[in-house]
Amino acid sequence: MSATPQRLALALGDPNGIGPEIALKALQTLGDEDRQRITLFGPGAVLARAAEVSGLLALLPQLQHVEAGTLADNAAQPGRICPEAGVSAIASATAAIQACRAGDFDAVIACPHHETAIHQANIPFSGYPSLVARVCGLAEDQVFLLLVGAGLRIVHVTLHESVQTALNRLTPALVQGAVRAGARACAMLGVEAPRIGVFGINPHASEGTLFGLEDLQTVVPAVAQLRAEGYHIDGPHGADTLLAQRRHDLYVAMLHDQGHIPIKLLAPNAASALSIGADVLLSSVGHGSAMDIAGRGIADPTALLRTIALLSGNVAN
Repeated sequence: MSATPQRLALALGDPNGIGPEIALKALQTLGDEDRQRITLFGPGAVLARAAEVSGLLALLPQLQHVEAGTLADNAAQPGRICPEAGVSAIASATAAIQACRAGDFDAVIACPHHETAIHQANIPFSGYPSLVARVCGLAEDQVFLLLVGAGLRIVHVTLHESVQTALNRLTPALVQGAVRAGARACAMLGVEAPRIGVFGINPHASEGTLFGLEDLQTVVPAVAQLRAEGYHIDGPHGADTLLAQRRHDLYVAMLHDQGHIPIKLLAPNAASALSIGADVLLSSVGHGSAMDIAGRGIADPTALLRTIALLSGNVAN
């Protein structure tokens, strides 16, 4: 990242989850100068409630805040999953993305959403990458998820969809798009010309064609084209083999669980989830909205603090 201090827009996520609480706790941990680089986007009343629960009411006057995603009192209840909260989460994130596109901020951080609440509100959504794509006027398959944690960087070609749907969508062009976006993101994070390892679709990358033709038809031609373009790329190989070697800067997962499981295993509640490929860089945290502990004042802001540091260029990634 640039040595210039980054101006960050921080959306509160699902207002009934732990997002408001971890946002306040993270900002309380930061020094005054770093705190002033960050503006919160979300319902002010929810923020005040979280401050009271967390014993941080005195912090509120020190914070930059934009009212967004206002939530009616009868829907504002910690731990409650409801469509109103889903609308609020999308509204606050959308406002933050739009402000970043307008040049007011350098990047966006979004606290955890709750997918059921968003779907209850009948909002098309398959994770923050889909929202970034929509707000930026791109097709959903042009924005990808990059998980960063425990020294791993894993970009996902497909994400929140059934395995069958993902398999039907996988094409050489889609794999290439994910790799190109991942390489650009690595450069932004200070890793120029990354060494890239590509996971196969099937176990052992199909063992030739023993386990199917998918890798031969989809991943092999994608990798060949990217290698011809000058990328330092290997694959497809079995995900287990590549991860055991740990000799690549960026890994490319074909399916959601291929990429999420190793990150969640090695960096539980401490990973960052970047939406890459658009003109706005958005990162969320690698954990959910934790409805079971929302409103109790015990949520841990570690992942959010790490994400702030990552986007500020202050942490190894």
